[in-house]
Amino acid sequence: MLNELGQYLPFLIPIAVIQLALTVAAVIHILRHDTYRFGNRALWLVVSICVNVIGPILYFSIGKGED
Repeated sequence: MLNELGQYLPFLIPIAVIQLALTVAAVIHILRHDTYRFGNRALWLVVSICVNVIGPILYFSIGKGED
């Protein structure tokens, strides 16, 4: 089983790095800005942190307000 997991690591590591980078970028942006097109700060923090890759993408596509 551990050997099978090792075969997938070259694919899983970049995905994990992208997910972490998107989440960190979204959280930083949420904490620095006060305006959102939809929802509020608490909602977007929960979505960005708990919904993995899709949460930050949703924030940047529909939640991010005009700067």
